[in-house]
Amino acid sequence: MAGAIASRMSFSSLKRKQPKTFTVRIVTMDAEMEFNCEMKWKGKDLFDLVCRTLGLRETWFFGLQYTIKDTVAWLKMDKKVLDHDVSKEEPVTFHFLAKFYPENAEEELVQEITQHLFFLQVKKQILDEKIYCPPEASVLLASYAVQAKYGDYDPSVHKRGFLAQEELLPKRVINLYQMTPEMWEERITAWYAEHRGRARDEAEMEYLKIAQDLEMYGVNYFAIRNKKGTELLLGVDALGLHIYDPENRLTPKISFPWNEIRNISYSDKEFTIKPLDKKIDVFKFNSSKLRVNKLILQLCIGNHDLFMRRRKADSLEVQQMKAQAREEKARKQMERQRLAREKQMREEAERTRDELERRLLQMKEEATMANEALMRSEETADLLAEKAQITEEEAKLLAQKAAEAEQEMQRIKATAIRTEEEKRLMEQKVLEAEVLALKMAEESERRAKEADQLKQDLQEAREAERRAKQKLLEITTKPTYPPMNPIPAPLPPDITSFNLIGDSLSFDFKDTDMKRLSMEIEKENSPCRAPSPEWPSLKSSSR
Repeated sequence: MAGAIASRMSFSSLKRKQPKTFTVRIVTMDAEMEFNCEMKWKGKDLFDLVCRTLGLRETWFFGLQYTIKDTVAWLKMDKKVLDHDVSKEEPVTFHFLAKFYPENAEEELVQEITQHLFFLQVKKQILDEKIYCPPEASVLLASYAVQAKYGDYDPSVHKRGFLAQEELLPKRVINLYQMTPEMWEERITAWYAEHRGRARDEAEMEYLKIAQDLEMYGVNYFAIRNKKGTELLLGVDALGLHIYDPENRLTPKISFPWNEIRNISYSDKEFTIKPLDKKIDVFKFNSSKLRVNKLILQLCIGNHDLFMRRRKADSLEVQQMKAQAREEKARKQMERQRLAREKQMREEAERTRDELERRLLQMKEEATMANEALMRSEETADLLAEKAQITEEEAKLLAQKAAEAEQEMQRIKATAIRTEEEKRLMEQKVLEAEVLALKMAEESERRAKEADQLKQDLQEAREAERRAKQKLLEITTKPTYPPMNPIPAPLPPDITSFNLIGDSLSFDFKDTDMKRLSMEIEKENSPCRAPSPEWPSLKSSSR
């Protein structure tokens, strides 16, 4: 029984030792975090936990923001978290944002994390057009944002289209000009290439230095009415209070710097600004929402405190942070220089390696070409040797043919000599044949003349014979007379003499003449006269 009681007591004490918690989600500009908070925690307890987690020491610029019915509110440090008008659904969401802005970012923002958070927030405000930025400044700011994200420009890495998915320019600027995304990228890259050598924190600080000169930088605008009921805009920033026309948020109609304000009072939704100069009228205005009035009062108090703080000597904490920041900056500078030297040495080594690889590749190519040339030379040598052998064989054949040609020439010369002799003999024979033909022609002509003469003589002889036969016939047909010895009549001198005795006639020719005449008569009476045997024909002679 006692043991049971003791166990119940220990369990109840254990339950008392475990406080109730709730989950909180903290959204920064580049991350989200969740914490288990105790129910009794105040705003400062949660804020300090977030700052410790981020490693942030410049806490006076930041706060935890939440939204109530479309109205922005900030978590109060001295009030419990759950006592604020926040959603009771877990996780309870807060946005860790810059609540107050520095006058000079380069001098006031010491830690790199502080610079980075301001850079991200101001960049988002410019892209969301909560801060007006001219087109030229927008392109320059975009180039610093690219330098902060991508580092130094490298054409081999940052090729065309590498910014296609990046949001770098306000839509108002993009719509203002008829330019393609490629043309915008080209302009941004041209500036980006000139930022070579800047680290991320340096590029982000250059971004903030340009952005802090914009008219709407760090200004919180609120709709107000003056005593006459005219609608105006109140601007609260690090330098003071400004009154704007609702249509013009760039140029204030009237400004009240913090050092010229004697007092700001708030009573029953009405604000009263009392300048130091009593000649200047007191400015009164009011807002319709109580929460807005409380927010205006918070921002006025916080900005005024920071304004007065900047004009005093730095606190020990700030001096310590700046010293550490300088040491860190010097260390990082040395580290960057060392990295730059190492990078340069690595680049030189890579260039040397690339050069050696290129030379090695070139030597390999040259060796390959030389090997191919050697192979071609060997093939050429083999071909030349084969060709030389073929040429030698051809030379032998040509020499043999030359010898045969020489022999043939000798034979042709000998034949030519014989031919010349035969030609001369033939010419001589032809000449002799021509002479013989000429002689035969003359002889033939002479024979023809003789034949004609013989024919004439034969004709005359036949005529004489006819006449003689006629006369003989006449004689034989006459009556018989006594024998008489008449004196014979003289014959013509060209007719062969003959004697007529009694009934018979006898012709007394000489034998040679008779033979010759007989042969002539046979030749005349023969139908196919054969050539004379003692005179060869011209055709046979020519052969």
